[in-house]
Amino acid sequence: MIRRLPIFVTILVLAAVATMVGLGIWQLQRAEWKNGLLASYAAASDMPPISYPAVPTTDNPPYFRKSEVNCLAVTGWRSTSGRNANGKSGWAHIAQCRTAGAEGPGAQVVAGWSERPEDPDWDGGIVEGIIAPDSQFVIRLVASEPVAGLEKSQPPALEDIPNNHLSYAVQWFLFAGIALVIFLIALRGRNKGVAQSGNLS
Repeated sequence: MIRRLPIFVTILVLAAVATMVGLGIWQLQRAEWKNGLLASYAAASDMPPISYPAVPTTDNPPYFRKSEVNCLAVTGWRSTSGRNANGKSGWAHIAQCRTAGAEGPGAQVVAGWSERPEDPDWDGGIVEGIIAPDSQFVIRLVASEPVAGLEKSQPPALEDIPNNHLSYAVQWFLFAGIALVIFLIALRGRNKGVAQSGNLS
């Protein structure tokens, strides 16, 4: 069988299998890191408030920490689908706030919730709340008490943070196993064909 082993194909398949196994191990490491991160987020609500980050980092954002923003002026609004504190579907109204000077870093503030997407009437002010994930700006502040006559938005939850690394690891290991089994089956069939050809000759 060693003599009939296709060297190039074997190297290619083994390299692919090794790569997939490596990716599975990397995802396991990511899963361990994410579990530790989620544990820190779970404990964040009991920690003292922090200053709102001017430039948040994507590596370890301070999600679920209490903070406040001094919204000097509202420069724009965006409305996204969201729920109120009772779980009712509607619109979360996010104010784009100027926080320091004309070219300040700004902040995204979830001012509250309503059933309609129209922009609320609010010019700004000091808002206390909880730092939550934001798909466009990394973080946003969800107001603990709504403004401009809005209802309270649903506070951020750990379920908002994706944690699929374990399932990804299992997928990579399965892909590696399937690729190896297919290769062995193909190799066995090839060797049988070669053996039969030799017997006929």
